[in-house]
Amino acid sequence: MEVGRRDGRRPQAVPRPRLTGTTPRAERSRRQSARHPLRSGARRAGGSGGGRTGVGDLERIGTVAIVGVGLIGGSIGMALRGRGLAGRVVGVGRDPARLEAARRLGAVDAWTTDIGEGVAGAEVAVVCTPVTRIVEDVLAAADRGPESILVTDAGSTKARIVAAVERDPRGRATYVGAHPIAGSERQGAEHGRADLLEGRSCVLTPTPSTRPDRLARARDFWSGLGCRLFEVDPDGHDERLARTSHLPHAVAAALAASVPPEWLPLAAGAYRDGTRVAAADAALWAGIFRENRRPLLDSLAAFDAQLAEFRAALEADDPARLVAWWDRARAVRAGFPRQEKADEPGPFPGAGPLPV
Repeated sequence: MEVGRRDGRRPQAVPRPRLTGTTPRAERSRRQSARHPLRSGARRAGGSGGGRTGVGDLERIGTVAIVGVGLIGGSIGMALRGRGLAGRVVGVGRDPARLEAARRLGAVDAWTTDIGEGVAGAEVAVVCTPVTRIVEDVLAAADRGPESILVTDAGSTKARIVAAVERDPRGRATYVGAHPIAGSERQGAEHGRADLLEGRSCVLTPTPSTRPDRLARARDFWSGLGCRLFEVDPDGHDERLARTSHLPHAVAAALAASVPPEWLPLAAGAYRDGTRVAAADAALWAGIFRENRRPLLDSLAAFDAQLAEFRAALEADDPARLVAWWDRARAVRAGFPRQEKADEPGPFPGAGPLPV
């Protein structure tokens, strides 16, 4: 098995692999982790307007394993280390060069390409791989981690993932689905930021099978990273995210493709802002679209209805109807900026279930 090295030499297979990037303090934290678990009942800071937020009384975690150290995983690692929330952050992935780059960037303390080794001493494992791989990685972390491990994820779809994980007894006992709603069209830990999740919404998707102690720990973990927490069932999550994230990505791609390349010198802010996420990875988003196919098709129907209303008003050359159509959209859009600020109330009630 290949492991990262601090001396910069090429990773090599060794008979008894051990994580690299280890410091004496991290080693002490690892040995002490069993005596200092993530407290299940820790008080969470937060106001009544936009969900729980802030570090609160979250106790320091001994070891956190991050499976998939890209933009989100790297940012989580940077936040954990920057806030002093973990004694050691271990990155798990497939590409030694990328993992070593993440270590040099400060996203992880150590790395390994073996998920079993990565989660062996972890109190928390966060799976940040593409949605098509999350089930496999969650179950591997649950199976090979300590009995008390909490496994959570950052996937932007939930229904299929949660159902598949909960069919496995060990997965069901350790897993809490989560989706921190943050990111960009960029990829890789080199674009990560320690404050990427600060004040951003994170949706937890517990079910009747979710263990209360794991849910409490997941709340503490994500709020400790600065997220505002909301909770909704997996199907409700996918229905909402189809409208607020997946459809906008598809529309951005359609808008980008509808403009002839030779006309781009005449494009400015509207085109730039409306198509920014179309620069994201195509395979990643094809997987998300397929995972959330039915809710996304329903969202397309609602979007088509809005375009049909606009077309009808335009064909009728009806100024009042055009203004009314635009004003309805502007009123909805006006509620959006408040949701990105942790210290200002959003349109949702406090932490807990989202409105139906």
